[in-house]
Amino acid sequence: MNDVFLIAGAGLLAGAMNAIAGGGSFVTLPALITAGVPALNANASSTVALVPSALASAYAYRKDFQDFEGVRFRDMALLSVAGGGAGALLLEHTPQSVFATLVPFLLLFGTLTFAFGNQAGAWLRERIHITPRMMLVSQFLLGVYGGYFGGAVGIMMLAAWSLLTSASIAAMQPARNLLNAAMNATATLLFILGGLIYWRETFILFGGAIIGGYLGARYARKIDPAPARIVISCLNAAMTVFIFWRTFAH
Repeated sequence: MNDVFLIAGAGLLAGAMNAIAGGGSFVTLPALITAGVPALNANASSTVALVPSALASAYAYRKDFQDFEGVRFRDMALLSVAGGGAGALLLEHTPQSVFATLVPFLLLFGTLTFAFGNQAGAWLRERIHITPRMMLVSQFLLGVYGGYFGGAVGIMMLAAWSLLTSASIAAMQPARNLLNAAMNATATLLFILGGLIYWRETFILFGGAIIGGYLGARYARKIDPAPARIVISCLNAAMTVFIFWRTFAH
């Protein structure tokens, strides 16, 4: 029963976080691991539980996306699907013990990216400008990361795209939601077919995420996103420290 409350609470918090600023997987993955789900299965189950909210966001933005400078959105979508599938297959073939050791470092990388990705993107934008072909290659690699782990992949996409286009972050948000949903949905299908999902925990997480996402979306307009990102970054950091301790202190 304690595990049920833990997972449902994590889903509730993750749904609210994703609706406000993102970062929900930094809560759901540690919660599932703490509840006894093996790390690799916890990662796959977390992706499956949160993908419906990603698809809902993508549907809401379905008429708002636009092509990038010299890059067709259709090509970006196809590469996101291919990359998401490749990342999911890579996860399926990663030994459980190896992934359990990688999780703290993946969380650390994602936490730093979530906290400082916007600043890093602005710094790079002043110094680097990439070609459309490089943009397509980077999108495939981001898809692989998204299918394999996915923490803060939305921030990474915005940072990469800002090296090609002068469009505002707000203008890129529809594409971010759609392509994030594409890679996650592809990974979800392969995780299900591969038998990686702990369905009981996933459904509990999913129920909490629906409620949290609804409440988060309802109050998101009243919340300043900058302080919200700071709070979420601190929470991500705390979860990362906890997983490092849990992995290497025993």
